[in-house]
Formats: sequence, structure tokens, C-alpha cells
Amino acid sequence: MNTTVAEDQAGQAGQDQPAYSRAGRFRAHADPGLLLALAIVLLALLCALAPDLLSPYGPLDADPANRLQAPSLHHWFGTDNLGRDVFSRTVHGAVLSLSGAAIAVSLGLVAGVLVGVLAGYAGGLPDAIAMRLTDVLLAIPNLLLSMAIVVTFGFGTWNAALAVGVASIAVFARLTRAEVLRLRALDYVEAARGSGASHAGLVFRHILPNAITPVLGLAALQFGTAILAIATLGFLGFGTPPPTPEWGLLVAEGRDFLAFAWWLTTLPGLVIVAVVLSASRIATEIRRSTR
Repeated sequence: MNTTVAEDQAGQAGQDQPAYSRAGRFRAHADPGLLLALAIVLLALLCALAPDLLSPYGPLDADPANRLQAPSLHHWFGTDNLGRDVFSRTVHGAVLSLSGAAIAVSLGLVAGVLVGVLAGYAGGLPDAIAMRLTDVLLAIPNLLLSMAIVVTFGFGTWNAALAVGVASIAVFARLTRAEVLRLRALDYVEAARGSGASHAGLVFRHILPNAITPVLGLAALQFGTAILAIATLGFLGFGTPPPTPEWGLLVAEGRDFLAFAWWLTTLPGLVIVAVVLSASRIATEIRRSTR
């Protein structure tokens, strides 16, 4: 009798406790730092989608009479050596930087998942070949590999995005393969296989939907990494040529004036740091909430 009463009380207590889904846990753990990161990323995306809405001047509008003006109410980030508004150029630079990062992450995600699923599910020789190729990609520094691809196909933000995407394939492939190997040995997959499910059915109905969640968390982390990589290539001169604004190029253009016009390099650089750190913070929360 006492046992039955205790069980009823435990069941009632369990009903009183809210059941959080993964999305619910993500919201429950939201803190000021996470909210600030979300705001920064959303603002950056707005800059990329509607730059004219946020920029008070055109990115190529030169005013030699106001060249190298310090930050003020009229020019929030100051002006460059040609009198162009640095804030407006930074806002318009988000178009190339963020779209290039999105292309790079999409390429790495799609190709990496395909390679990882093939290697993890097929096993044997396909697994050995795929993993040796990923080992080669991982052995080459990402920046060096990206520079080599850009030199081969030509300079520009889109080729830089292609290079960064190719360099990230190995990371996605490794994680996807590990998830597929883990899921392939679970009981429900074995039961589906025993009931006559096809290989395509096993992969697309039972394995891939459960393996993709941690991979998407990695994609969010790689988005910030891709922004930084594309900005680095732009800084080194492998991205879009001037006068088209791009975040790495803006930092590079201001380095010759750093001694007396610090804002040309510092403020666009702070924007890059803020967006990259915010993307990493969001990615960390996503990966934590999906464990």
C-alpha cells in the first residue's frame, strides 16, 4: 500500500515538472551573453540582406574634402583616405563576407555529409579510401589549402568561399562518419534492417535524421570560422579586389594609415571579431542543447 502511494506521489510530481524539448532547453538556458550574440548575428544578417537600409552613404561615395575624418555623429566609423564613409563600407561588406561564409559552410556540409554517410554506412574499402582522403585534407593547413585553390581558380570572394568550403569538408565528413557508425549499431536500426528495409530507407529514414543534429551544430561553428577565413584571404589580397567593400579588404586598406587613422582598421576588425565570437557562442549553445 505504501509503495503504491509513493508511486502515485512520484507520478504526480513528475506531471508537475515541465517537460522541455531541445528547443525548450535552448530557450531556458538563454542568458544575456547569448541574447547579445543573437542580436549581433541578426544585425549582421540584416546588413547582408538590406545594406542600403542601414548605411547612410553609398559604399563608393568619395568626398576628398572629408578624408580621414575621425568617428563622429555624421560618420560613425570615420572616413577613409578617399573620404568614403567606413561604416557604410562595413555594412555593405557584410554582403560578400556573410554570403561567402554561407556558401563555404553549405559546400562543406553537403559534401562532408555525403562522404561521411558513405564511409560510415558502407565500411570496408569505401570507408578506408574516404578516410585517407580526409586525412590528407586535415594534414594540410586550411589557410594554405584555401590559398592554393584560390590561386588555381582565380581571385575573388566566391572563389575564396569555394576554397574555404573545400577545406572544411574533412571536418564534416569525420563527424558524420562517427555518428553513422554509432547509429548503425543501435537496436532500432538492426530491427529495421531485419524487417527488410532497403539501404536507402535505413540511411534516409533511420540514420541520417538522427546523425544530422550534431552536424548542424558544427555547421553553426564553422560559419564563424568561414567568416574569419574569408576575411583573412581578403586581407592577404586573395578576395574581391578594391574598391568593392569586403571585411578583410577594409582591414587591409587601413593598415597603411594605422598610426594616425586607427579607425580604418580597428572598427571593421572589431565588427569581424564580434560576429565571429557571436556565431561561436550560438554554436556552443546549439551543441549543448542537442546532447
